[in-house]
Amino acid sequence: MNIALQRGLNWWNVWQGQSANRRIFAAMLTVGGFTVLVKLTAVVKDVIVAYQFGADDVLDTFLIAMVLPQFAITLIAGSFNAALIPAYIQVREQEGQNAAQCVLSSIMVVSVGLLVALSVVLAISAPYILPLVASGFSAEKLALTQSLYYVVLSTLVLNGLATTWGGILNVENRFAFVAVVPMATSIITALLVVVMAQEWGGYTLAVGVVGGALVETGLIGWRLTRQGISLIPRWCGMFPAVKSVLAQYAPSVAAAFLMGSITVVSQSMAATLPPGTVAVLSYGNKLTNLILGIGATAVSMAVLPHFSRMVTATDWQELRHTLSTYTRLLLIILIPLTTVLIYFSEPLMAMFFQRGAFTEADTHLAGQVQVFCLLQIPVYIVGRLFVGLISALKTNQLMMWGNIINLCVCIVLNYALMQWLGVLGLALAASLLYAVSCCFLSFVSLRLINRLISSIGMSAGVILGGKA
Repeated sequence: MNIALQRGLNWWNVWQGQSANRRIFAAMLTVGGFTVLVKLTAVVKDVIVAYQFGADDVLDTFLIAMVLPQFAITLIAGSFNAALIPAYIQVREQEGQNAAQCVLSSIMVVSVGLLVALSVVLAISAPYILPLVASGFSAEKLALTQSLYYVVLSTLVLNGLATTWGGILNVENRFAFVAVVPMATSIITALLVVVMAQEWGGYTLAVGVVGGALVETGLIGWRLTRQGISLIPRWCGMFPAVKSVLAQYAPSVAAAFLMGSITVVSQSMAATLPPGTVAVLSYGNKLTNLILGIGATAVSMAVLPHFSRMVTATDWQELRHTLSTYTRLLLIILIPLTTVLIYFSEPLMAMFFQRGAFTEADTHLAGQVQVFCLLQIPVYIVGRLFVGLISALKTNQLMMWGNIINLCVCIVLNYALMQWLGVLGLALAASLLYAVSCCFLSFVSLRLINRLISSIGMSAGVILGGKA
């Protein structure tokens, strides 16, 4: 048995090493497979939460309390990854691991400083920001939201560190470990809801999120140290690679801010609708988020390191071929999958959530919301492919301009469709938004690659002309 397993692993390593397309496919398969386990664990957790809390005010308050911390994590840590990984790979392959460690250590100083500073700012400004985000909440409901907000705010630094460290582990081809670690938060939250929900109420969810973030950060940090990479922030100076990361970080964080603002705007508009709307919108997004969590995570984690290596090698033809291949492959898989899920939307909602405090009426409304949310699956996941390319090419300013367009489209669509369809309009607006975003990203990505290929052709022509 062990011999057969070893032979299988050897074959797999040889097979995936034969081309960039195969390496990306292997990474997607690895990340996707383990992310399925993580998301299934999250589904179990959501079923337990639905049984205990249904779609009532407790869940509304927790979801709104999480909006700003999640937004801030994406803003700081997620943006740093988009800027850091291409530079880290380039330095490691051209100058060695010690130089790459200096890049990471220096960027960690900036990242941790920003995370701590932003945590303090968000804590101080909570009495002013939360009433705007949850403008439709009663005074009692808003007070509970603020209390939960202070608890989950501690996850900002923890998840920020885990995101950055996880990105470096992916460079080391440790995709499986990074993909499976988020299971900890779902397990801890589910156990706490079963045991403590009656006594702690909404605080059970907040404590579960904090405990999960602590465990995830500890595990990823431990695994990174085993790779011989230091976790200690240390300023090594403003050398060219650090300047490059910071130069790319500015447009990247602007892009993330604009994209995150879309979620904040949507949640805030949902809070102005009748009580329970935020929770219904959340349940309607569960299946979509499950698919996106698997597909988009697999694509994002797999393509950025490999695209960055191709950019470092200036292999533009292979880059275009890989992008074209995976765009077609993803659409061939995702369009039929989305169609089937839409057809069975309400039965799936009933199967997973219709029990306890979650009523048949909740199932019907959330099932309708889910139909509109599912439409975004193909365009969102394909869009992540183009985002990886733009980050690898160090042209994050394009995502910034794209997300300015997205935010404007979001506000207009949310307002117009909410007036017409209520919470269903918010779900439809999100899907239309990601369709617009995908079209923009595909246009600028292909234009960039074609320019790079043309520049090589022109350079070759100049050289040949000189020889003649």
